[in-house]
Amino acid sequence: MVNIVLLEPEMPANTGNIGRTCVATGSVLHLIEPLGFRINDKMLKRAGLDYWDKLDVRRYLNFEDFLSKNPGAKIYMATTKSKQTYTDVCYEDGCYIMFGKESAGIPEEILLDYKDTAVRIPMLDKIRSLNLGNSVAVILYEALRQQGFAGLEQEGQLHRHEW
Repeated sequence: MVNIVLLEPEMPANTGNIGRTCVATGSVLHLIEPLGFRINDKMLKRAGLDYWDKLDVRRYLNFEDFLSKNPGAKIYMATTKSKQTYTDVCYEDGCYIMFGKESAGIPEEILLDYKDTAVRIPMLDKIRSLNLGNSVAVILYEALRQQGFAGLEQEGQLHRHEW
């Protein structure tokens, strides 16, 4: 199991999409306030479709509150500022992968304490960043791949035909 942490997310559609991905993968979603929307926001629910009620979502007042309620958490920081890529590390069962807000990412004051577990997604140098939902999916599925996709359905079936 992997924990996804969003630090001060601003866009309800991104958070809804990420929530749906968390439901599909059995991941827990941690939201660190302030949020740029209300949890009952229509855009959040629309992006999460009818999965939001199946989501294990936890809220925190701030980063310090998150740390105090998750002592000893192994936290990977997703940032464009890291020297290592998301495939350079081994994600442990129960680890936390944190993503910053859409407009600014994770503050450097926090990153300084996590330089050994900061990871980046390679991209062209003229691009500022990927969409938050896409970034979560890329790194989350790498972590799950490393864990052998434990507990996830790995064989699809056609509806009307046989393979």
